[in-house]
Amino acid sequence: MAPQVQPPAHRFVVGLTGGIGSGKSAAASEFERLGATVVDTDAIAHQLTRAGGAALPGVRQLFGETAIDSNGAMDRAKVRALVFADLQARRRLEDLLHPMIREESQRRIRGATGPYVVHVVPLLVESGDYREHVDRVLVVDCPEAQQFDRVLRRSGLADKEMRAIIEAQIPRQRRLAAADDVIDNSGTLEALNAQVRVLHRRYLRLAGTEAR
Repeated sequence: MAPQVQPPAHRFVVGLTGGIGSGKSAAASEFERLGATVVDTDAIAHQLTRAGGAALPGVRQLFGETAIDSNGAMDRAKVRALVFADLQARRRLEDLLHPMIREESQRRIRGATGPYVVHVVPLLVESGDYREHVDRVLVVDCPEAQQFDRVLRRSGLADKEMRAIIEAQIPRQRRLAAADDVIDNSGTLEALNAQVRVLHRRYLRLAGTEAR
């Protein structure tokens, strides 16, 4: 007979966050492989701003046709350069996207089929209202020098753009201070995955979804 799984009294949500290049996606992928439901706000933002996405009319209204690429999606490079150079433009974009991302995130969390949810939110600690909707805060952490190296290798962003993105996020120590759990991603992928497996067992217990 298959083991019985205790249904959760409520949806147990882990808020996964970390600086750019810290390894959030790698950690989320391992959680998903282990059976957790992953709700990624960056993935939702991409869907909202791709060709035909629900946010495209608002992006066009805010920034004009130059913000739309040849495929009909938001030109992420142009808009990123704009919002990091202009604080007001950044706030207008956030005012457009954040409510839509929150609504879609909550819809996916309500429909989750995994034993618990990993909600990937890069600006979790910066956005206090998100903290109210998660049961644990998990920070994926690595030294800033590694962040730079990883992002430069994968994205080709200019050093100036990289620094602007990192400076827009809260300091590393403040993020760590808000954490219930921390993954040290200064080593190998296998080392990261090993830490995820330990946390997975912890979250199953906390969620009340361990096999009985």
